[in-house]
Amino acid sequence: MSVCRYQRAKPVIVDPGLYSLQKSDVFWITEKRSVPTAFKLFTGSAWMMLTHRFIEYCIWGWDNLPRTVLMYYANFLSSPEGYFHTVICNVPEFRNTTVNHDLHFISWDNPPKQHPHYLTLNDFDGMLNSNAPFARKFGREDPVLDKIDQEILGRQPDGFVPGGWLDLLNTTVKGKDFSVERVQDLRPGPGADRIKKLVTGLLTEEGFDDKHCV
Repeated sequence: MSVCRYQRAKPVIVDPGLYSLQKSDVFWITEKRSVPTAFKLFTGSAWMMLTHRFIEYCIWGWDNLPRTVLMYYANFLSSPEGYFHTVICNVPEFRNTTVNHDLHFISWDNPPKQHPHYLTLNDFDGMLNSNAPFARKFGREDPVLDKIDQEILGRQPDGFVPGGWLDLLNTTVKGKDFSVERVQDLRPGPGADRIKKLVTGLLTEEGFDDKHCV
């Protein structure tokens, strides 16, 4: 996560989507608002994993910070890229629990522009070697999606992704009744090993403790 540069914080916007059935772009007010002094703004990815304890804090908000930040981000473009980051990085109990990774493989320009590249077959090895469980973005019906299905997921066309339940059910075809009653019957596959390697690498990276909320 990175400290917000405030360009997105100062403008005052009106979102017609809050009161109109017709979809339209937000429009901007000429006046600017001041940046907050009660808390520090942070931004990051819109994709994240949040702990149960942190979500409880956001719901109960025993010091009212989550509610205060929520009201502030009601006037903010792409608020999912900042709300949780700002809350967690302003609470001493949670600020040192962050990991700067959104578990996605994304191909950007350098320096990054607003939208990432569409992933193709040329990105397949990079996706796999990143150990990230998610990737974006893909073009509709791009051949790389078929390659992911076949070589990573082992998925038949219009079928399920096979997992630990496959031996029990002996099918990956939709439309058949199935159930797995014991979680012990589910076994991690190569994908689980890859994400374990990714997370372990992040947590043991040199300088990890210096990268919280910077």
